[in-house]
Amino acid sequence: MSVPPVRAFYDDLAADYHLIFPDWDASVARQGAVLDELLTHRLGSGPHTVLDCSCGIGTQAIGLARQGHRVVGSDLSPRAAARAAAEAAARSLRLPVAAADMRRLPFAPGVFDAVLCADNSLPHLLTAPDVTAALHGMRRVLRDGGLLTLTVRDYDEARRARPTATPPQVTETPQGKVISFQLWHWHEDGERYDLEHFQLLPAADTWTVRRRRATYWALTRAQLTRLVTEAGFTEVTWESTGYYQPVLTARR
Repeated sequence: MSVPPVRAFYDDLAADYHLIFPDWDASVARQGAVLDELLTHRLGSGPHTVLDCSCGIGTQAIGLARQGHRVVGSDLSPRAAARAAAEAAARSLRLPVAAADMRRLPFAPGVFDAVLCADNSLPHLLTAPDVTAALHGMRRVLRDGGLLTLTVRDYDEARRARPTATPPQVTETPQGKVISFQLWHWHEDGERYDLEHFQLLPAADTWTVRRRRATYWALTRAQLTRLVTEAGFTEVTWESTGYYQPVLTARR
């Protein structure tokens, strides 16, 4: 059986994912603090039981665990989820993880105070039925009154500007500078695009180039608000948080 393209993308990226950030540990701390403040504002003082259903290597999950929350991580990529657990353990934190498709979450109904789907993960689902299936699953595992939190790129602006590339990101490592950037190839529908992710790693007097490819649906705020509402959530709100991506919250 072939590995789905999105899983293959993140399986391959798992070992290098931290190189997307200038300082991954600083990003973990900063994002954890912002998300903790949001959970406290919307749910009251914690700790809260949180599912990060697109945990990757643990950027948000570890940050929230550091804030004292009881966090469970799941991700389509087994390699990413395993690294998240290992990174948490290396920091003396507990982070149970599972390899799971967000459309088929393997958790009992009503067991989480909050479900987080961050880092522009939901737009990997390319059709409304797939997004709806994921949202129904997130709603199912939330308790009554629980909080859904989604973070996505600013696709309203992207759909207007139709960018074809991102600025290069330079990360210092013991081996030298690593350069990361993306090329975007828009589909004819103007809503979806193929992303090529490049990493240039120093190797003696040359560079090693790593290239990975994935496809996204550039969901506008109006589209995502409608899909979340149709999935049965209430109090759909676009938050002002200082987070690096737009943040949507909603109640079960």
